[in-house]
Amino acid sequence: MTALPTLKPFAKLQIQVDSPQEVGTAQHGLRRLIPILGGQVVGDGWEGRVLRGGADYQLIVTPRMAELDARYTIETDGGDYIYVQNRAIRVADPDTTARLVRGESVDPSLIYFRCSPSFETVSPSLKWICERLFIGTGIRRPDDVELELFEVC
Repeated sequence: MTALPTLKPFAKLQIQVDSPQEVGTAQHGLRRLIPILGGQVVGDGWEGRVLRGGADYQLIVTPRMAELDARYTIETDGGDYIYVQNRAIRVADPDTTARLVRGESVDPSLIYFRCSPSFETVSPSLKWICERLFIGTGIRRPDDVELELFEVC
């Protein structure tokens, strides 16, 4: 039997977001886009910033669950760029979700927010992150999203 995977802390992100842009309810659910304004990243021995211009493309599939697909770029303090695609699900009761949409603060323990980021970079020192699996947890606040990411070892 192989050993169970362990989790190693990789980075904490604080991402500023703009107001949601509602596309409307289409054939798969309610489409929403959340522009990314920037942010900060603190990793193990490195730091960086989330660049303006990314977005979180959301599909609200039920009154309880949203499928998230955020795409953005990180610039490290060493000048390297990392492209991030972070898929997630966020689940909460409909009243809690409605409060989030209205921009109210919500107790994070009321929301199941888990993600699976993947990375692309040409940086020789960071290339290893393209060859690993990562998972994370998230907290949605009125003006930002906090993520804590872990390498699956």
